[in-house]
This record gives sequence, structure tokens and C-alpha cells, in this order.
Amino acid sequence: MKHNIKICDKNDLEKMRKAGRFAKMVLDYIEPYIKIDITTDELNTLCHDFIVSHGAVSATLNYNGFPKSICTSVNDVICHGIPGKYALKSGDIINVDVTVILDGWHGDTSRTFLVGNCSKLAQNLIEIAKRSLFIGIDAVKPYGHFGDIGKAIQKFVDKYGFSIVRDYCGHGIGNIFHSAPNVLHYDAGEKGPQILPGMFFTIEPMINAGSHKSKLLKDGWTVTTTDKSLSAQFEHTIAVGEDFVEVLTL
Repeated sequence: MKHNIKICDKNDLEKMRKAGRFAKMVLDYIEPYIKIDITTDELNTLCHDFIVSHGAVSATLNYNGFPKSICTSVNDVICHGIPGKYALKSGDIINVDVTVILDGWHGDTSRTFLVGNCSKLAQNLIEIAKRSLFIGIDAVKPYGHFGDIGKAIQKFVDKYGFSIVRDYCGHGIGNIFHSAPNVLHYDAGEKGPQILPGMFFTIEPMINAGSHKSKLLKDGWTVTTTDKSLSAQFEHTIAVGEDFVEVLTL
């Protein structure tokens, strides 16, 4: 069963490669600016101008009313943080999530960065979150199942005493921002849909230092941990072929 998951061709793959490479370029560009005292809105403006100057557009800007060109999720914010007046402080961690549209195709990627002198806990959390993404990617096999991804990530993260957010997941992507399937990052006890050649999707585990539970704030976007514990995330866009798995945003 395909579960209405779009199957793409080699032409589409080439376009997705370009979009993925450009999304990675945006994160590479913004990294040196992520320092003490810069505001999240200044980071947003820098990314926006960089994206537009390269003939692309931000997928998040005005997406269902989201007001900015990137997501900036600081400390206990799990995802979808809205850039604003907050100035980064030493000890903060910040996830920057970039999704671009280049020639009609989406590249989606995020990284969590350390600001100044961070606690050992913050450093460990970020390391495990990053490694968990690659554990998930390693579990992707042509003709395998999407359930294999969450199973592998959970087995890995559980060893370190951290928790995996369950309310948000990876997703199909291509010429549409979000599409089937939902890519779970925890072991839901199910095989899930089959992974077939021609599929594009994201893997983006959100790892919390405390409880896995999340809370949506009144702005309708910002998601935080319920216990105020730190949260870290890394994300890549993946393509699957007959005999390969390719990370398009690496």
C-alpha cells in the first residue's frame, strides 16, 4: 500500500537535490551570526535576505499565517518558535529551522546551535539529538518500513535517559511542503507504510532533556516542553531510490 504517498521520478530528484543543497547553504550562511546579543528577528532578516537574493523563497513565510521566514526555537522551545526581540544569551541553545522553495521544490533542514558557554547537559542533549537523526537515517531502506525509523531512534535515545517528542513528526515533502507520510521518531509498535523508491521525506527528531510532553502556546505556533526542560532537534530531507538513500540537505 502506498498510503497516498507521492512517488517521484529522476527529474524531480534533481530539482529536490538543488532545493536541499540550497537549504543547507542557508544554515551554513547563518551559523557564524549565531552569537550572544543577536536577536532571533535579526537572524530571520539575514536568512530572508539571503534566500531572496538567491532567487528562492521561504516556505514558512505566511504558511498558514506563520509571520517569519525561519523558525527559531530557543532552550525549552521544541519547534516553530517565532523570531522576535529575544537576544541570545550565553548558555542558550537555539534550533534554526529553514525551509526554502527553489523552482517549486522544497528543501527542509534544521540544526541546534550552542551559544557561548553551555552546560554539559545542553552539550550532551545536542550531541544525542544529532546522532539520533543519523540513527534514523541509517534505518531507512528501500522497501523497508517507516516504523523502522522511530524504532531505531527510540532504542538509541532511551539509552541516554532523554525523551522523544511524540506530538510532532517528520513528513513527506516535494513540490508540497507537508504531505504523507507522517514520519514518527518513536517506536509506535507498528510497521507503518512501506518505504518505496521515489519518495522524499524529512526525519527531524525532537529530543527533550526531561519529559516528552509538549505544550502549544497561545500564539498558535510556539511549542514548548511542559516541564521547561531543554529541547534539541536536527533535521534532514531524504530521497529514496531503488538502491540508494540520499540525504539531500547534507
